[in-house]
Amino acid sequence: MKKAKSDIDTLRDEYKRSDFPSGFVRGKYAARAAASSNIVVLEPELACAFPNSEAVNQALRTILQAAKYRTVHP
Repeated sequence: MKKAKSDIDTLRDEYKRSDFPSGFVRGKYAARAAASSNIVVLEPELACAFPNSEAVNQALRTILQAAKYRTVHP
């Protein structure tokens, strides 16, 4: 039994809208990806103060500890 040639390129250089009858939806999965993502973008002046994720995490932990202390000891 001979194997079928699998190295034939079936992709075209260009596609037309008519090649996709259901149409295109820009950002179709953007909301779902954003909801399940844990990426946070810092503003430039904040990014300068926190060189890496460890620094950000440590600062947030400190704030949480201070907030917890404050609610226990008013």
